[in-house]
Amino acid sequence: MIAQPLVILLAEDDEGHAYLVRQNLQDSGIANDLVHVKDGQEALDFIRCVGDYRDRTPNGPLLLLLDINMPRVDGVEVLRQLKADPKTEQLPVIMLTTTDDPREIKRCYALGCSSYVTKPVEYDRFVEAIRTLGLFLTIVRVPREDDRN
Repeated sequence: MIAQPLVILLAEDDEGHAYLVRQNLQDSGIANDLVHVKDGQEALDFIRCVGDYRDRTPNGPLLLLLDINMPRVDGVEVLRQLKADPKTEQLPVIMLTTTDDPREIKRCYALGCSSYVTKPVEYDRFVEAIRTLGLFLTIVRVPREDDRN
């Protein structure tokens, strides 16, 4: 079987942040497909292949970049649901949020996030954080989503 390239799922309700993430990942050399969803429920639907994504076939590695503060279902609840489900517990989840409260960081790690990246408010620092994330994504190895139990 031929390896499929990593798909990055970005769950981000702020269009400006989503644009900056996409642009700066591309600028750092990331050419992977990036799928943008606008809330936690849409992220869960994409991963579970239900609702608007019922025709999506999971094939290849998938990584979730997850904001915390989103409508419908927030990022912490998305993380909790994914890590509680044996079919999705191995999915790598990188929290990508402006929330830098140490209690929230600790909570996300306790729930099983792979990494926690704080989006700085200042534009230049935000760009640098995303480019650094892009460098990390060039070396990370992610399990295939169709290898779920």
